Amino acid sequence: MGTVGEVTLAAESGATIPHQSYGALFLRFLRFGALAWGGPVPQIAMIQRELVEEERWITRERFHRALALYQALPGPEAHELCVYFGMLARGRIGGLLAGLGFMLPGLALMLLLSWLYVSSQGSLAQSWSAVFLAMQAAVLALIVRAVHRIGSHALHDRWLFTLAAATLASSLAGLHFALNLAAAGAVYLAARSGRRTWSLAIAAVWLAAACYAYFGAASLGTSAPDPTSIAPVSLPQLFYSGLKTGLLTFGGAYTAIPLLQHDAVAAGGWMTNDQFLDGLALSGILPAPLIIFATFVGYLGGRLLGALAVTTGIFLPAFGFTLAAHDPLERVTQRKGVQLFLAGITAGVVGLISATAVQLAPAALNSAQAAAVFVVSLALLYLVKHKLNVLLVIGSAAAAGALFF
Repeated sequence: MGTVGEVTLAAESGATIPHQSYGALFLRFLRFGALAWGGPVPQIAMIQRELVEEERWITRERFHRALALYQALPGPEAHELCVYFGMLARGRIGGLLAGLGFMLPGLALMLLLSWLYVSSQGSLAQSWSAVFLAMQAAVLALIVRAVHRIGSHALHDRWLFTLAAATLASSLAGLHFALNLAAAGAVYLAARSGRRTWSLAIAAVWLAAACYAYFGAASLGTSAPDPTSIAPVSLPQLFYSGLKTGLLTFGGAYTAIPLLQHDAVAAGGWMTNDQFLDGLALSGILPAPLIIFATFVGYLGGRLLGALAVTTGIFLPAFGFTLAAHDPLERVTQRKGVQLFLAGITAGVVGLISATAVQLAPAALNSAQAAAVFVVSLALLYLVKHKLNVLLVIGSAAAAGALFF
């Protein structure tokens, strides 16, 4: 059974949620997970078509309100919707089973690919290298396309555009991403609430912090970890990295890219940018939320237990927000001040992803062939509107690498 609030909402909307056993509910969302190709848009459309349009679990209006909430909160929206529908059907246990069912196919496949990737660094490394080099260029095209797509929706005034540019610059200067996001949210909240003096003061402190991060690091002689020496990583550290990322993935799974890249490459040093791009490429060919590439990041940091630690951390907020506090969070995110703060954070996210694209570009575009794959992939992403265009781009790049590199 769902909670009292959920049952009331269902009754008010005239919804008819069919009774299902826990096993049947798990298998239904396991099937959703096995068919989850192409990223969040086709995943959400599949869930809406079957559960809202065909079976009428809830009304279309109620579905859109739930979707708006999960778009405002961190985490993969399609996964959170599965948890939400599972909770409506069979309470919190149902929500847990639905969420696990949806993520399990992608998790299992990513664990298999991670094992194959690591084990192939010996005899198979040469035969796979050309394929991965081409896929890295395609992944960079995916990130650039994501910046444009997210930015076209999120940057709807000059303040937000300026905040995105400021976050890009301060991130490249070396300022921690959490400070960048907090500053972007605070500046926009103050500016749009009529407190221009406060917004300018926060912006001045932000600029000073970015300058200190850049010039202070230079004066101290600090540098990024040596990517040739993989640092030992503890399981609590990997779990914390995943949890922190899961709590800050505003605006879709692409938000996780700069956060995990910072922890795994720039700060932690347990993988290189080339390996990070490989993980993103592998996630693009799986039926799973793109954020499943975190499993690959964890695997390189701590093998199987490391992969499970990062994956648990990154998906924990997606489960927790829905299972523990869906209704209160829906009310909170309707407040004007919260919406303004989140809009500023989303603008900052666009800047963070842009900075990550700049940082990954040298590894991805290291030859004329890679540059050609990047250009063609970016063109395909703009021209092909099919729901499986990500799979098409990654697959085409892999074929090009095998044939022409």
